[in-house]
Amino acid sequence: MNTEDALLKYVLRLGDNALILAQRLVELVAHGPELEEELANANFALDYIGQARMFYAYAGELEGKGRKEDDFAYLRDENEFCNFLLLEQANGHFGDVTVRSVLFEAFYLPQLDALTNCSDAGLAEIAARAIKEIRYHQRHNNFWLVRLGDGTEESHRRVQESVQALWRFTGELFAADEVDDIMRDEFDGPNPEKIRASWESDIAAVLAEAGLKRPDDQAMDDGGRGGQHSDDFGNLIAEMQTMQRQHPGLNW
Repeated sequence: MNTEDALLKYVLRLGDNALILAQRLVELVAHGPELEEELANANFALDYIGQARMFYAYAGELEGKGRKEDDFAYLRDENEFCNFLLLEQANGHFGDVTVRSVLFEAFYLPQLDALTNCSDAGLAEIAARAIKEIRYHQRHNNFWLVRLGDGTEESHRRVQESVQALWRFTGELFAADEVDDIMRDEFDGPNPEKIRASWESDIAAVLAEAGLKRPDDQAMDDGGRGGQHSDDFGNLIAEMQTMQRQHPGLNW
């Protein structure tokens, strides 16, 4: 794989992660546990949509084939999306949603931080804009995890179950492949092992504060970055793409 193809693939992965998580958060609009959280969730969804747009617009520039944001979001089949499996998991209850965000953002924040110093100016600029939003997301979601874990007996039990259920998707976050190697070696991009160390430290700290247990080591699910997705991913894509498929030419 040459460096140009690796950079394009990496940018598309970032865009897909942002878009798919945004879509899951959009599904929760009008279902928040309280008004303040309802507004926060809607804003987080918009943040991720904005990030997806930036990544897709840049991917179009890198590809040079005339594809734009909408083409990447709405005119690809599900096996062309290369997001993490963690982000496409069904929302479940509020504890599931919170844990999913906590696990991902502890990875995404150091990833963006490393990208702000990468040698590709376009990607570094997008990362510098996105990282400000993710810092706030992480503070907010960590607060909720602690509140639930250190709350009632029921909230503690349910959020511990959420951690246990979603843990098997975290291995994929650090499963480096040729694309990651090229980004690290040729573009001075993120080092997955350094990100893992940061993630392990941050997750251990927030779990301890919440009184939650880290799950034991286990077999990890992966394949999302290669286009192999969960059973309900097709429904997510179908709902997200309905208007564009029925009325071609719509714009964001």
